Amino acid sequence: MNAQDLFRLNVPQGEATRRGMDFIQRFLLAGGDKARLETEVRAVIACPENFVNDPLRGAFAKSLLNAPPPPRAEPVKYRLWGHGLEPEAVMQMEQACRLPVTVAGALMPDAHVGYGLPIGGVLATDNVVIPYAVGVDIACRVKMTVWDVPPRDLERRAERFIRAIQAETRFGVGANFRQRRQHEVLDADWHVSPVTRENKDRAWAQLGTSGSGNHFVEFGLFTAHEPIHDLPPGEYVALLSHSGSRGTGAAVCDYYSKRAVEQSPDLPRELKRLAWLSLDSHLGQEYWAAMELMGRYAAANHALIHRHLTAHLGAQVLLDLENHHNFAWKERHVIDGAARDVIVHRKGATPADAGVLGIIPGSMASPAFVVQGRGHPASLNSAAHGAGRVMSRAAAKKKFNWKEVNRFLRAKGVTLISAGLDEVPMVYKNIREVMAAQSDLVTILGEFHPKLVKMAPPGERPED
Repeated sequence: MNAQDLFRLNVPQGEATRRGMDFIQRFLLAGGDKARLETEVRAVIACPENFVNDPLRGAFAKSLLNAPPPPRAEPVKYRLWGHGLEPEAVMQMEQACRLPVTVAGALMPDAHVGYGLPIGGVLATDNVVIPYAVGVDIACRVKMTVWDVPPRDLERRAERFIRAIQAETRFGVGANFRQRRQHEVLDADWHVSPVTRENKDRAWAQLGTSGSGNHFVEFGLFTAHEPIHDLPPGEYVALLSHSGSRGTGAAVCDYYSKRAVEQSPDLPRELKRLAWLSLDSHLGQEYWAAMELMGRYAAANHALIHRHLTAHLGAQVLLDLENHHNFAWKERHVIDGAARDVIVHRKGATPADAGVLGIIPGSMASPAFVVQGRGHPASLNSAAHGAGRVMSRAAAKKKFNWKEVNRFLRAKGVTLISAGLDEVPMVYKNIREVMAAQSDLVTILGEFHPKLVKMAPPGERPED
C-alpha cells in the first residue's frame, strides 16, 4: 500500500496520511502479513477510537480523530446579489462554502476579491470563527453625525471646515497625535489576548486617527427623505467617516490567522486562508474577546473624530448613526428549515436586520445612503458595505492622472483635500446600481453627498 491507496480509503491528506504510511511500514517491519494489511488499515479508519492506546496503531488512530472533516464535495447553498461580479470573488465564495464548518452564505453586489473570503462575503459557520472571514481591519465602520449648521456654510465658509478637518484628523500608516487623545476604551481589559496586551500603547498612540486605503473623513450635505429618529426630513450638513481598528486590529488578525492555519494543517492549499478556530477552544475564545475589543476600539476612533470636529466647529448634534463590518456575530437563523445558532461573518458587508439603520457609502464623488434593513433571510440579514472596487490599486495608478480626476471632481462640486490616485471615483462601481441590486435588502431613508473630502495620500505619516 502507498499514499494513493490511503487517499482511496478517504484518509485525510497531511498528518493522517503521514501517520498512516508510518503504520504501514512498522506493521510490515514487525512481520505483519502483507495480505492482511488493507484489512488492518480499514479497521483503524472505521473505528480509530478503538486503537488510540495501541502501541502500533495509536498514532495513526489519533491523527484520524484529530483530522478536520474534509471539504464538502459541493458547496452549501448561497445566493448572489448583483450582476457581473468578479469570477475570482465568486470562486472564493464557492471555496468558503465548501468548508465543513460552513452552513450558509451570501455574496453582496459590491463583492470583489479579498483574502480568504471575498469582500462582500457573508458566511455562517457552526461554532467556529474564521479570522480571515472577519478581515484584517477588524470592526471597520462608517459613522455619520448630522449638525445644526446651515447648509450654505459648507460652501461659503469652506476654509473653516478645511482647517477643522486638518486640525482634528490624522491619516496614514503610523499616523498619530503628539498629544494623545483619551477615551474610556483605554480602561477596558486589554489583557484578553497577548496581542492586545502588547499593542495597547500602539493603540493609544493611534487613538482617534484613520488609516490608509479607502478610509476617509468628509463633510457633505445630507438629505433625509423621511424622519430618522428625531431628525425631520430636510437638508443638513453632516460629517461622514470610514475607518477601523488601525494597526492593532491588523496585528490581531495576523496572529490568530496564523494560529488557525497551525490548527488545521491538513486543509487544502486553496482553503488555508479560511482556517478556523473552534469557539470551544482557548484560542477561539481569545480571538473572540480580542475581536470584540477591536470593535470597541474602532468605535472609539470614530467617536473622537466626531467629538473633536463637533467641538471645533461649535456645532450641535442632531443625529448620530454608525454601523460596522469586518466582524463576526453570534446570531440565530433559519437554515434548511430549522432555526439554529450560528456565527455570521460579514467581511465588507453591512448588518441589515429588519428595522436596523445603517450607512452604505459610495466614493468621494458619489452619494452615501442611510438605509433601513429589511431582514432578508437569504442574505443572513446583510447588505453591501459600499460601492465595491472595479480595478486594483496598481491598475488605477497606471490608468488615471490628477488632471482628469480634478476636472471630474470639480464638475461634481467636490473639493479633495488629500487622497491617492488608487481611490479616485472611477475605481468604484456605480453605487446607485449597487443599491438597485439590493432593493430587497434595504430601504433608502436619505442620501449624503460629499463636498470636502480627506483621505490618506500614499505614504503619508503625519504627526501633530
